Amino acid sequence: MASSADLTSGVHLALVAGEVSGDMLAARLMAGLKPHLPGVRFSGIGGPRMLEQGLVSDVPMDTLTVRGLFEVIPRYRELKGIQNRLRDRLIAERPAAFIGADYPGFNLGLEEQLKAAGIPTLHFVGPQIWAWRGGRIRKIQRAVSHMLLIFPFEEEIYRKAGVPATYIGHPLAEQIPLQPDVAGARRQLGIPDDAKVVTVMPGSRMAEIKYLAEPFAGAVKLLAKRDPSVRFIAPMAGERQKAYFMDLVAKAGLRDVPLELIDGQSHAAIAAADAVLAASGTATLEVALFKKPMVIAYKVMRASWELMRHMGYLPWIGLPNILAREFVVPEFLQHAATPEALADAVWFQLTDQANRGRLQQRFLDMHHSLLRNSAEISSQAVLDVIGLKR
Repeated sequence: MASSADLTSGVHLALVAGEVSGDMLAARLMAGLKPHLPGVRFSGIGGPRMLEQGLVSDVPMDTLTVRGLFEVIPRYRELKGIQNRLRDRLIAERPAAFIGADYPGFNLGLEEQLKAAGIPTLHFVGPQIWAWRGGRIRKIQRAVSHMLLIFPFEEEIYRKAGVPATYIGHPLAEQIPLQPDVAGARRQLGIPDDAKVVTVMPGSRMAEIKYLAEPFAGAVKLLAKRDPSVRFIAPMAGERQKAYFMDLVAKAGLRDVPLELIDGQSHAAIAAADAVLAASGTATLEVALFKKPMVIAYKVMRASWELMRHMGYLPWIGLPNILAREFVVPEFLQHAATPEALADAVWFQLTDQANRGRLQQRFLDMHHSLLRNSAEISSQAVLDVIGLKR
């Protein structure tokens, strides 16, 4: 009779992440699984954090990164080819389970094929079916054996649809302290304690930077005219993003904008801030967990926007507003995201003390609602799906 050690030794799990946030989430799950699965083997596609946990990646994660509905069209054949090759390999190798970390456009299609072939599938982070593309729930029913959810209100949605689901909390709520160390962050970045600081976050994806670099830099220029003492910093996800941002700003005639670009250190840049101007996405949740006033902006290719705006059925796009179920911070979408509008909104967030106190309490409550032992809970869900008990 096989021992429990025999059953857990050498288990093969496949994972795919297509973006930085998915890489972080999947890596945390991998770390949580290792104590329960000695000798576990991870394969698939992932980024640096997943590679640190031992993933053998078929292609670099950056190969998958695309944003927008129409932006994916020129690369469809390439991405489909990657998906098909990975599908064929996994069906041949028969991993104990496949785990898709967000990136639903790629992962759900792959999961549907793997599940049909008898391989259990989990999907980490529910696609925003509650924001738009509600019809996606039918594909999820076909594709996913078990959902791992990071927002508390999602569990009921999936259970009503007959999809097994577990709310695991949001890993960022564990990583970010309930009380951020503002003084420590400013020391790390060489910023005086008494400085007024605005952190600018135009996104980690090239498509985000393409559409937000000019309005963000323009807003900084206007704010600097209002108060020359304000310090503006912008954490850059990498050298490619930094060079692209600088090129776009220069082409827009904004070379003299007093904006200091920082290599990485995004959490320190948020912690050090008095207010933040951020691209819509995971960064807005990070800002909320650091209890900072913010302004959210979102811009994409015009054709993508025209299609997407007719698909939405929530009035919010920013994660803090979605979680709060109201506009706790302002959002500026597409044509509304002008330098003037962004500058006015950031100025209010920077200077209105009553608003700052209100937001700090709202974001503290939000932090508590998302705080769980996500690695342990998600690991247990994976073990249950593959039929192993601790």
